[in-house]
Amino acid sequence: MRTLPRLLCILCLAALLAGCDPTASVPTAAATQATPPESAAISVYFTDPQSEHAGPDEVLAQAIAAAQTSVDMAMFNLSLPSIRDALLDAFNRGVAVRLVVDSETYNDAVPERLRAAGITVISDRRPELMHNKFTILDGQEVWTGSLNLSTGGTYSDYNNLVRIRSTRLAQDYTAEFEEMFLDDRFGSNSPANTPYPRITLDGRTLEVYFLPEDDVEDRLLELVGGARESVNFLAYSLTLDYLAGTLTGLAQDGVSVRGVMDAEQAASNQGGEYERLLDAGLDVRLDPFDGLMHHKVIVIDGQVVVFGSANFTTGGLFKNDENLIILDDPDIARLFETEFERIYMLSQP
Repeated sequence: MRTLPRLLCILCLAALLAGCDPTASVPTAAATQATPPESAAISVYFTDPQSEHAGPDEVLAQAIAAAQTSVDMAMFNLSLPSIRDALLDAFNRGVAVRLVVDSETYNDAVPERLRAAGITVISDRRPELMHNKFTILDGQEVWTGSLNLSTGGTYSDYNNLVRIRSTRLAQDYTAEFEEMFLDDRFGSNSPANTPYPRITLDGRTLEVYFLPEDDVEDRLLELVGGARESVNFLAYSLTLDYLAGTLTGLAQDGVSVRGVMDAEQAASNQGGEYERLLDAGLDVRLDPFDGLMHHKVIVIDGQVVVFGSANFTTGGLFKNDENLIILDDPDIARLFETEFERIYMLSQP
């Protein structure tokens, strides 16, 4: 059984994304502090169970504390006292707080406490998962990634949390949130109606996908299959045959393909692709950690990064409610590459 380390730190780095989005502006320097300056359009946080510093939940709690009008959250698993208290405080000072959770976690302690305080919490009430992990603040910014706001997710597992300041992206995520919260539409019943599926920020592009209604499969294979130099991936779960086949073909063509997968998932997943990739000679490793290697990240040619809540599985792409972002930005890709190298080096074969 996995244990819960008591120590955690953040690797908090930020990079510029500015331009066509009206909320982006040019920073004078990259933000490295826990709370980035207003000019930083994107900030990336990684959990680190081996360190002594506060977790990324504290940064999100601070942002919720600064919210003026609204907090909308879709979270598969919510159990952190820091986020519970931040949501209660926001609600008590008049901020509109709305929450969507998975039916599996609807009766957990934190959702029950929030409902008891008067906050409306709804669940999906379906066998497939409401697997999203995102928060929208004041219609101005979105927090998303692989991080469930749970004690294990933040203090034991390896995860990412990405803050993106963009009113257009916030409109995208609000539309998805309200499909669930107001219209009770989940899974394949959700319409494909994202207002801004492609956002331009300072010449860089950010593609927005909500699953399963948006078809990301072809785009994902196009990007990965078009790699010229390298593909580095961190995959909690990878069961897609055609993705594994694409990675194998790239390696045979001389592209550097490296990956780290969660050991427990690789051992237990029906149809998992770890052994296939290993047998094909790819440089793939299993994590040695007590906690989960919970990232869902692909970095292509050090330029494009795929991240979000969706595992690279049939459930992740075609059944669960998920969100996924494809970002073309070498600065942000470099941050994810650094995280990849850290986990890769710790996961000796």
